[in-house]
Amino acid sequence: MEDSMGMFAALDVSQEETAICVVREDGAQVAEAKVPTCPHAIATWLAERTEGLERVGMETGPLAV
Repeated sequence: MEDSMGMFAALDVSQEETAICVVREDGAQVAEAKVPTCPHAIATWLAERTEGLERVGMETGPLAV
């Protein structure tokens, strides 16, 4: 049986590292990590672990731009 629950990722961006937390629709944590703050590193990490990712949210702050 295929898991059809949506997945959501939250990013907490800092100068050097970005913390990523992925949860399912029911709130269960799927994965978490810290990766270099670089679009390619973040996108690669998410693509390798989050099939069916529905949304990505980012903490707002000075690095949000």
